[in-house]
Amino acid sequence: MSGKIILVTGGARSGKSLFAEQYAIAQGGHMAYIATAQIYDQEMESRVALHRQRRADNWQTFEAPYDAHQAVELAAKEATIILFDCLTLYTSNLLLSPNTPNQPEETYQYIMKEIDKLLASARASEATVLFVTNEVGMGIVPDNALARQYRDIAGMVNQKVAAYADEVYLVISGLAVEIKKIAINVNKEAIHG
Repeated sequence: MSGKIILVTGGARSGKSLFAEQYAIAQGGHMAYIATAQIYDQEMESRVALHRQRRADNWQTFEAPYDAHQAVELAAKEATIILFDCLTLYTSNLLLSPNTPNQPEETYQYIMKEIDKLLASARASEATVLFVTNEVGMGIVPDNALARQYRDIAGMVNQKVAAYADEVYLVISGLAVEIKKIAINVNKEAIHG
C-alpha cells in the first residue's frame, strides 16, 4: 500500500490550513504535523502560535525547515495522517539556504530534487499526507529578481505536487473545492486527434 497525497492550495488567509486541519481530524487516527516555519520575528511568532492553538494535544509535531523528507519518513512510522504546512515556506527555506547553488537554473534543479525526495517519502509511506501551499503568482509581478525567482519556483513546486496528488483542493474565502477531479487534461492525443 502506498501513501495518499493531498494538496491544499489557496491565497494567504484563505482558510487553507484550517481546512487541512479539519480534513485531517475527520480522517481520525494518529496525526502528525510537519512545521516548516522558522521564527525570525514577532509576526511569524504570532502566526505559529495561532496554528498551535488550533491543534489539539494529540498532534505530534515535527520541525522541518530543511530535509523535510526525513520528517515525513519519521512521522509515517506512527501517524496515519500527516499535515505538512507549508510547501511555500519550505520552498523559501530551500531558496535561501546556504547550501543552495547560486545560479538560477541550478537553484531550480536543487529545489525540485528536494521536492522529489519529499514526494517519494510521502508516496512510500502508508499515511495520508496533506500538503498545504500558497498560490503566490496570482498578484502583481514582483519588483525584484529574488521575489520573481521565488514566485516562479513556488509555482513549479505546486504544479509538481498537484500532478502527484490524489486530490487537490482550492480554498477561497474559507470554502474548499476539490479541483483535480474537475480539471481538464489536455494531452497530445486530444490535441492531434
